[in-house]
Amino acid sequence: MRSKSITSSLLLLLAAFIWGSAFIAQSLGMDHLGPLAFVSIRSFIGFIALVPVLLVMQAIQKKRDPANPVVPVDRKNFLRAVKGGVICGIFLVIAMLCQQYGILYLNQTGGNVGKAGFITTMYILLVPIFGLFFRQRVDAKLWISVALAIFALYLLSFSENFTIAPGDILLILCAFGFAAQIMAADFFVRETNGVLLSCIQFLFSGLVTVLPAIFIEHPDPKMIFSAWMPLLYTGVMSSGIAFTLQIVAQKNLNPTLASLLMSCESVFAVISAFIILREMPTYRELAGSVIMFAAIILAQLPSGIFKKKTRSE
Repeated sequence: MRSKSITSSLLLLLAAFIWGSAFIAQSLGMDHLGPLAFVSIRSFIGFIALVPVLLVMQAIQKKRDPANPVVPVDRKNFLRAVKGGVICGIFLVIAMLCQQYGILYLNQTGGNVGKAGFITTMYILLVPIFGLFFRQRVDAKLWISVALAIFALYLLSFSENFTIAPGDILLILCAFGFAAQIMAADFFVRETNGVLLSCIQFLFSGLVTVLPAIFIEHPDPKMIFSAWMPLLYTGVMSSGIAFTLQIVAQKNLNPTLASLLMSCESVFAVISAFIILREMPTYRELAGSVIMFAAIILAQLPSGIFKKKTRSE
């Protein structure tokens, strides 16, 4: 059992590395394609990459329990899965476009792409806050984390005269989009398979952005081919492989440990930006990154660390 836990931890850490380094691929992709085209194509690639995973899961489930297939055959359940995928896809498109335009702005202004990872990872703090609207209990430590995150955002995004760059605003909106997408996925995954839900949301994301990309950005085959590596990395590695690793690894891990490992995405984003793009964060950005990471870690620590348990959990 311990060996399974160690293996799962390493797999989830690998997924976090893929997600973190994907920020670099997204940055490099902006040298050849516009945000709409990049999001559309990577979404279609993500959909194609997840289809084999879905088929394998369908075959395994068919052997185990033929009465409950991964892809529902009855019209009512299938339409429910499509509805969930579309709603999740709406939030996913908003998040990905905000992120991509934010990264584009950082490229144009010479900003540090690595900090985009820390701002985006703020969704881990936003998810439990959104839960307040559904009457979910929130621990006091979360509010401490939020206060730390706000200070970290000030260091990362605000200048000394208290102005914020448009790109950073988009990245903050991106974090809100991902938090909403996670909340929606958490609701609909109770009714359908998670991989099926993800397939539909990626397909929707690709379809809803393809026409705006064609008419606004006018991508041509040469531009797409020039960005083939960033597109494949974000589509296959980030959406397909990393997502599958997450599903496999989380089965054998405590949710708190899983969240802690996945939050390392932000650290890998900064490291990758330094190694590949030679971007060195300023002392202000470095301090903001450390404080943001501390806020994320604090928000995920079990409540029992701070107080004695009064009931069995």
